[in-house]
Amino acid sequence: MTTTTHATTPIAGQKPGTSGLRKKTTVFQSDRFLENYVQSIFDGIGGVTGKRFVIGGDGRFFNRQAIDVILRMAAANGVAECIVGRDGLLSTPAASHLIRLNKTDGGLILSASHNPGGPNADFGLKFNGANGGPASEAVTESIYACTQRIERYAILTADPVDLTVEGTSRLGDMTVKIIDPVADYAALMESLFDFEAIRALFAGGFRMVFDAMLAVTGPYAKEILETRLGAQHGTVINGEPSHDFGGGHPDPNPIWARELMALMHSETPPDFGAASDGDGDRNMITGPNRYVSPSDSLAILADLAHLAPAYSDGLAGVARSMPTSSAVDRVAAAKGLGCFETPTGWKFFGTLLDAGRVTLCGEESAGTGSDHVREKDGLWAVLLWLNIFAATGKSMDQILADHYADYGRTYYTRHDYEAIESAAANTLMSELRSALPNLAGTEVQGLTVQAADEFSYDDPVDGSRSEGQGIRIMFEGGARVVFRLSGTGTEGATLRVYLEHLETAKNRFKADPQKALAHVIDAANDIAKIKTHTGRDKPDVIT
Repeated sequence: MTTTTHATTPIAGQKPGTSGLRKKTTVFQSDRFLENYVQSIFDGIGGVTGKRFVIGGDGRFFNRQAIDVILRMAAANGVAECIVGRDGLLSTPAASHLIRLNKTDGGLILSASHNPGGPNADFGLKFNGANGGPASEAVTESIYACTQRIERYAILTADPVDLTVEGTSRLGDMTVKIIDPVADYAALMESLFDFEAIRALFAGGFRMVFDAMLAVTGPYAKEILETRLGAQHGTVINGEPSHDFGGGHPDPNPIWARELMALMHSETPPDFGAASDGDGDRNMITGPNRYVSPSDSLAILADLAHLAPAYSDGLAGVARSMPTSSAVDRVAAAKGLGCFETPTGWKFFGTLLDAGRVTLCGEESAGTGSDHVREKDGLWAVLLWLNIFAATGKSMDQILADHYADYGRTYYTRHDYEAIESAAANTLMSELRSALPNLAGTEVQGLTVQAADEFSYDDPVDGSRSEGQGIRIMFEGGARVVFRLSGTGTEGATLRVYLEHLETAKNRFKADPQKALAHVIDAANDIAKIKTHTGRDKPDVIT
């Protein structure tokens, strides 16, 4: 085995988004692209000599080949040890837990999350810090700066490490430890929730379906739900990870989780349905003939988390991303909890969690989690719901009805306009930004604008400031619209429009969200001139 240093030059397009660097798989496979970025990570965090890392991914196409490159570069750069999930698999929350459990210096996670996988689809790589969470903005900027001035990368010439066999081996002077990707995470879940009560729930005939969407969560869900909790065999569907997710889109929403939605709207639906995404950090929650919005799920979990052993003493506080509905705010106010509104991106929750300011966090994009790790965690959310079912004995309909009676119902939806020409998307946002000073007091579609701004965030822990985080239009009466360009796609731009309206009249809690929000949707289209700028009559995805 020999270490070789290769001369290189910067490659454009290596600026990380809200959750690492995501590109088309072919881009990551192109000459020096992966090597440049990995070396820039190593250099951007201050070097890696003597350090230890966790490495794993969601199993998508190019996962194993990329891990081989990362391991050989880690060895060449002086890393002491890498802990790797068997077969190269680790869900993102499991990787976060392993970083914290083993007190490593961080981890490299290979995933494009909910984006499609395959040779012509998407790939991603991100660095998580020693707290188990996504790299801070300062570290991300340091990594990006290194990509712009890189001159060389180091790599070990060696045969690939066998990722299929658990055990310890050497790669040059570096130790490589291949571990069961599920065991430690499953043990963590068993320490948080009342597994005995949940086992009794299943033994009593409670039925659920968990759609792993042919992604990484399958092995975790089978072990925890079917083996440890006794859910009937077949509870987990699409449970074998596939390098291209079966040609599907591993995004847990009603559009892409069609098989699950069909089961939940059948003549004899299960009591509970859930799904997770490509890397296991997102969740979708459903009941019989019911879709529970991520914002409502977050609010209900915040309200009832004390029913699970880990949260029986109450929550320190809660946090939500700015586009997430204000439903959880009302729960926090009623319970006297601190409530923080942050930019989109789980890294913004990290300082609050580390400082003990919050226990529970959530995003409208189907991400929910707590202080047990520093990532959102799809299966964790599912288990907390199961703990609530077991502790209350109530159905999904009863739980929702109780919540709306106590706090009102926040009707909420997100409209995604995907793969818009970047110039058109930027023009839309620029014109909207220019109109902000004159919007207050204007009437649109029967709604009066109360305030309008571009969200900025001052971190109460580290004092950092984040600007340009989305445009907000607040209407009198509690309705709100948020416009934001997504940073997680790989082609063109995605315009996300978030719409909400609070309903307190108890006889209006059962409306279709799209109908209940029709006036807000029309106002958003008029204010932003979406059709004029995009040429689209309707969004590509509605959740």
